Amino acid sequence: MLTKIAFTGDFCPIGRVDSMLQQGRGADLFPEIVELFRDCDLVVVDLECPLTDAGEPITKTGPHLRGSPKAAGLLKALGCNLAATANNHFMDYGWTGAQDTHAALKDQGIAWVGSGASLHAAAGHRILERNGLKLAFVNMTENEWSTTQGDSPGCCPIDYPTALLEIKKARSMADFVFVILHGGHEHYELPSPRMQRQFRFMIDAGADAVIGHHTHVISGYEHYRGKPIFYSLGNFCIDDENQRNSRWNQGVILVLEITDAKQLEFRLFPVEQNNQLPGTRLLPDPERSNVIQHIDDLSVTIADEPALRSAFDHFCRTRASVLRSQIQPYRHPVLLAMHRRGLLPSLIGKRKRRLLNALCQCESHREVLLYALLDHDVIE
Repeated sequence: MLTKIAFTGDFCPIGRVDSMLQQGRGADLFPEIVELFRDCDLVVVDLECPLTDAGEPITKTGPHLRGSPKAAGLLKALGCNLAATANNHFMDYGWTGAQDTHAALKDQGIAWVGSGASLHAAAGHRILERNGLKLAFVNMTENEWSTTQGDSPGCCPIDYPTALLEIKKARSMADFVFVILHGGHEHYELPSPRMQRQFRFMIDAGADAVIGHHTHVISGYEHYRGKPIFYSLGNFCIDDENQRNSRWNQGVILVLEITDAKQLEFRLFPVEQNNQLPGTRLLPDPERSNVIQHIDDLSVTIADEPALRSAFDHFCRTRASVLRSQIQPYRHPVLLAMHRRGLLPSLIGKRKRRLLNALCQCESHREVLLYALLDHDVIE
């Protein structure tokens, strides 16, 4: 019997989607998706925010995101069985927000993975059974404000020893192990060479497939040691009025198929989300074929390690001047220009320390920062 597992990219029910949800019409925004998921045995959604009306926003850089607890009912209506909660926004409203989310998911019979009251709890894998198969899921995220490093609540960080031990533990108990990773460079369509090594490590540790998201754009895939790695599924549903008709509003649903011979095959379903109309829909041809061709083109670059390094070097060159400005305390363009010319001294305040913390602890931020701090030519 063929077993189908669907994976989505980032899901954050805000904007017009939340307005419809409050009217009790959330599922109306996803009619084709409901049909697709109905044909699957298991649906895994990356829940990119807490579902809570409570909690205080944590101290961090970047926006604070949250959705209504009613969105758990929307996930249930979509057919979601498992929420991946290890990401950079799940703890935006602290442990209170995370606990509210866990309770809302539990009320709908939806399991979760990737977050907990401690590192030990957050790192634990989740096993679900379908068609006589035990399917294990491990969920980790790059280190930002959401991750836990010990006894504090939070999301499971990407950590090689933790990943190795958890994947091996899951491997001993399950027929298949799927690792879900949240990380990468936002709006950049390729993995960095560091990310490629990181994702491949999960296969070396015993995973059968690795699925990524966070960049808000679609990336490519590769087969490593005969196992599939998908670097980013893009967005599944995040309504941002500033992103209409951009790459932000394209994503892909991945359906992994386990054959009777216990072989993994896959299909990709490109989607459009929250452009003129709120919600997520399957792309028709020829748009669908164009997206698949673009994914294939990205995959060619991923398979060529020198080309991948060259592309990432170019990306760093375009970002270096921005990073160099960000690590200075001056925000006004004139002051920034004066500092660049040596007319103002360098000062580090509390907000700047938070920014530096974020740039240093997150793997993707850090590798571009290190490039920027070296004496490279940059693209202004």
